[in-house]
Amino acid sequence: MSIIARKACVTGRVQGVWFRKNTRDQAEKLGVTGWAVNADDGSVQVHAQGDADQVEALMQWLWKGSPLSRVDHVQVQECDCLELDGFTTG
Repeated sequence: MSIIARKACVTGRVQGVWFRKNTRDQAEKLGVTGWAVNADDGSVQVHAQGDADQVEALMQWLWKGSPLSRVDHVQVQECDCLELDGFTTG
């Protein structure tokens, strides 16, 4: 199993539409740890780490988002793995 970490900046109508909660639910289904937080510019910042296949599945899911969201763009970058326990929506 290969553990990787990715950070994503999700733009569009992604705040106030349960995007972070739905991201956490999806991450927990996939067994991915990390967080999703609102940024001042209206985007949602996501850090995800875990098995490569599961992290990549979450990165693809971000394009779908929550039922009320409208995702315009997802920018993904590699990042370092951190010591994490669970997935939060700080």
